[in-house]
Amino acid sequence: MDTQEPSIADVIKNAIRDAQDLVRSEVALAKAEVREEVRRVSVGAGLLAGAALAVMIAVIFLMTTIALAIADLLDWPVWSGFGIVTVLVAIAAGIVGYVGKNRIMAARHMPRTVDTLKENIEWMRTRTS
Repeated sequence: MDTQEPSIADVIKNAIRDAQDLVRSEVALAKAEVREEVRRVSVGAGLLAGAALAVMIAVIFLMTTIALAIADLLDWPVWSGFGIVTVLVAIAAGIVGYVGKNRIMAARHMPRTVDTLKENIEWMRTRTS
């Protein structure tokens, strides 16, 4: 049987076709991963919004009770109790916001896509050297 070596043009065509297939599959993986993340995040965000609303209402009632109790127990004007509670809540909100921002910034987004892109780049380097 006659075995013929592929020509340089055939090798280049195959490499280009392989690279195109690789890019297409990476784009498809990225799209699927983004859709999955958006769906998960949107359901979680909806649940968190409902919980946040309930907590905000409860906190408002609790802070009102504490402010009135401070004013009544210390025999101070009502506005002073509300002022103290407002400062404490503002400090707590600042701390919670800072921690939340740091957690969001530390999240690793689309990890499988990034990992496979790195693998594919390494694979292409080994095929072209």
